[in-house]
Amino acid sequence: MSTIEISKEYAVNGAEHSSLGSQLKWKQDGCWYKADRLGFESLAEAVVSHLLKHSNIGDFVQYDPVTISWRERQYRGCRSQDFRKEKEELISVERLSRNFTSFGLAETLGRMAGAKDRILYTVELVENLTGLRDFGVYLTELLELDAFFLNVGRHTGNIMLLYDTEKQEYRPAPVFDMARSLFSDTSNTCPPEKGMVECYHAIVAEPFSGNFEEQLKAANELYDRHLKFDFSTNEMINSVRDFLNGMGSGNAYQGSEKRRIGEIIRFQTRKYQYMFLK
Repeated sequence: MSTIEISKEYAVNGAEHSSLGSQLKWKQDGCWYKADRLGFESLAEAVVSHLLKHSNIGDFVQYDPVTISWRERQYRGCRSQDFRKEKEELISVERLSRNFTSFGLAETLGRMAGAKDRILYTVELVENLTGLRDFGVYLTELLELDAFFLNVGRHTGNIMLLYDTEKQEYRPAPVFDMARSLFSDTSNTCPPEKGMVECYHAIVAEPFSGNFEEQLKAANELYDRHLKFDFSTNEMINSVRDFLNGMGSGNAYQGSEKRRIGEIIRFQTRKYQYMFLK
């Protein structure tokens, strides 16, 4: 893992916080940097983006694990390129709803009974307000990824669109910010002493149901299945192992964290075999 020195000028102007409230972020030289806060979020980001290269998801952000040096401290973190075009800004579906309706999307969804109704409402809202088509397919792909990688960070403030302020046009954002995948939160819901089964029972999906399977089934019934990986389950397991081993023994991530990721991937490949082409 390379070490990146964050200049003070960028830290002053670019240090921000995520939706979690206190994850350090910086922008420097056209790249975004994020520091781990809850556990091994950056490693999760790197593994997910590595595997997306072997999927039919065409637009996603590549993350690389790095060590971040800032104010004489070092942080485990990751780096990604800024994917926004010159005139584009990120806008969440939560913010979109607040801008054009009387309520936030999360509040509105909370008054609905089932996952299918919530998904359908969200898709129709976005398509009516933005002119986008096939947003249901895009949203389904996100929920498929969340179910496979056990991403618990898909709240309505983290389903993102890109808005071109000059052309006044929207497009779906690439897949990014999968940091809360793979039981990466070792500080709270998935501490090292918890086993796989305990962690599965501890995590909660978002935003259409607290259960990954329920919201995935609803999306698939509405918009069909879409996510496919272009290699076999064994090839995925081996690819993750090689990726983690390729980081070397001197990197900042512990063997127990890498083993946890490997164990999750083995379990999920068995559970979702239909997502694999081979």
